[in-house]
Order: sequence, then structure tokens, then C-alpha cells
Amino acid sequence: MRRSLATLVLCLVVAPLILAQSTGMKPIRVPAGAVLTFYLQTRLNRADTNAVDLLPKGTQLSIKMLDPIDSATTRDGSEFRGIVASQVVSPDGVVIHADAEVKGLFALLRSKNHPEGFRYELLITEITDAGKSIRLTASLNESFVDGPAQTAANRQPTQSVP
Repeated sequence: MRRSLATLVLCLVVAPLILAQSTGMKPIRVPAGAVLTFYLQTRLNRADTNAVDLLPKGTQLSIKMLDPIDSATTRDGSEFRGIVASQVVSPDGVVIHADAEVKGLFALLRSKNHPEGFRYELLITEITDAGKSIRLTASLNESFVDGPAQTAANRQPTQSVP
């Protein structure tokens, strides 16, 4: 019984890794220190309105990665950290200051238009600026809607390392 349970657990843990590595999905390799452009998608918890709500969808966020990401070794759902590299401004002034703390997730997302059915994505989920937490979603792609082969790996050439 224990051997069967151990085998089942091993299959559930290893199978997704083998699937991801055996497909033709483009890898994501981001060294620590790389600066990536993310695109604002949505704000979570809009009940606590603030200046970020004034930013339109697609607003660019320049983020310096503090943690390296390698799709060959980084697990789906792993968190990463970064800092805002360039302040974000609106007509009313600075909305997000440079050096604000960034939290995000490395994710393997279903993609009906992608040839392999999945794509890797880096998602920003929270920015903390001057002690104030802003929950949002930003991605390397301008839209979450599947487009023609618009993956993070070929969209951001500065993020790959040889």
C-alpha cells in the first residue's frame, strides 16, 4: 500500500516536469539583475482605490529581477522578487516609485492557441511602495488573451542567457 502511494505521489510530482521539458515550449531564463518590461493587466481588490487605478491596462512596468528564473529548474507557482527600475507616473504625479518591492509568480499557463497547449509566464502580483501594498496583475505579454506565438521567451530577448 505504501509503495503504491509513493509511486502515485512520484508520478504526480515528476510527470508535469517531464511534460514541460519534453515539449517544444520555449524556455524562460532570466538572470538576477535583468530588467524586464511587464504590462499592467488588472487591479485586484478595487475597493481600496488609489492612484494605480488611474493607470490604463497595458501600462509598462520596468522591473529589475532579484531572483533568477530558469524554466528547466524553477517550479510552476514559484515566487520571485524584484524592484521597480523606473518610476511610474500619471498626469497627477508619481504613482509607483523606483525601488518599490515587487512580488510575482512563475506560472505554466494553459494556452489554447499555443502549439504545445501551454506557455510559461512571469506574473507580478504585488508591489509594495513606501509600506503600502498594491495587489495587481502584470505580465510579460501585453494581453492575457492568446495571440500568435507571443511568448515571454521571444518577446524579451534581454531575459535569456546563453
